[in-house]
Amino acid sequence: MKYGVNEQGYYGDFGGAYIPEMLYPNVEELRQQYLNIINDADFKAEFNQLLKDYVGRPSPLYHAKRYSEKYGCNIFLKREDLNHTGSHKINNAIGQILLAERLGKKRIIAETGAGQHGVATATVCALKGIECVVYMGEIDIQRQAPNVARMKMLGATVVPATSGSKTLKDATNEAMRDWIANPVDTHYIIGSVVGPYPYPEMVAQFQSIISQETKKQLLAHTGKELPEYVMACVGGGSNAMGMFYHFLDDEGVKLIAVEAAGKGVDSGHSAATTALGKEGVLHGSRTILMQTEDGQVVEPYSISAGLDYPGIGPQHAHLHKINRAKYVSITDEESLQAGLLLSQTEGIIPAIESAHALAYLEKMQFQKDDNVVICLSGRGDKDLDTYIKYFGY
Repeated sequence: MKYGVNEQGYYGDFGGAYIPEMLYPNVEELRQQYLNIINDADFKAEFNQLLKDYVGRPSPLYHAKRYSEKYGCNIFLKREDLNHTGSHKINNAIGQILLAERLGKKRIIAETGAGQHGVATATVCALKGIECVVYMGEIDIQRQAPNVARMKMLGATVVPATSGSKTLKDATNEAMRDWIANPVDTHYIIGSVVGPYPYPEMVAQFQSIISQETKKQLLAHTGKELPEYVMACVGGGSNAMGMFYHFLDDEGVKLIAVEAAGKGVDSGHSAATTALGKEGVLHGSRTILMQTEDGQVVEPYSISAGLDYPGIGPQHAHLHKINRAKYVSITDEESLQAGLLLSQTEGIIPAIESAHALAYLEKMQFQKDDNVVICLSGRGDKDLDTYIKYFGY
């Protein structure tokens, strides 16, 4: 795969493992063992069985007919919102808990923004009877209260991150500190395609089930396994990477990644990383991130708790730089309106994250026989408060 990772853990200019010496043994252990473990027949059998019987895969590829009529093409929604726990995050959490088990780890830590990855991690820890600690920004704890309650009900300890913007970036910092302090018995389940190598590659491989299924399903729907467009929202970028993965080498498929413009790209309240960012190092990998002239991380903003991350995964940075995928952004307001439109035309209330991808349809022109696949990465239950406040219900 020409867009794949090299032996040093780089995608073109991006990736690698920029980590404190204290973390070197953990990351090195993972790097040396993860491929053998995930390619092992027993691992694959257990992973696939849990995806089928526990998560409910394959998730449907739904032809949204009324929505398609509005935009003048064939729109298919990859329904990751129908997975157990309500988003794509469970795919990776299951892969990593099985990995942690085989590495002999007795304690799991995770970071979460919207809470979906935290819920997925707490879920798999309950399934396997392993201690779980989730770090979450204090502000995200307030705006995603239902997910916090779920994590606690599943037996996880939720630790607020009270530094910086008190959101996802800060939760990630706290989780990294914990891992440095507890290197031997603890596995850190990173929820996105970010962090030091091998995390971006590992998470992408666990999420690649999304595009693997999509090809077969689209063939069944249309007689062709390749669509004209594949779209997904991007914060760190795990649902997008999963959605793009098996289309990367199909150069005719246009890949569109939608970031959060927040209150506007130039408003100072945004998370449009590729528009505003420069190359640098964030959370253990070289990537594109929003930073000041002297290299301080700029606080990101989005109404969506899952997209307000100041960087993107290194694969995305690479795909952006070589123009294999197009990176665009959508404002808070545009995403909320798109969420309402899907709810009222198809009876599906999407997560605000996913609604960012839907909103970009307004800015595109299609031929009537174009096939467009959009990753519906999560369901909107967790965002009802935000929708209610905005629309005044």
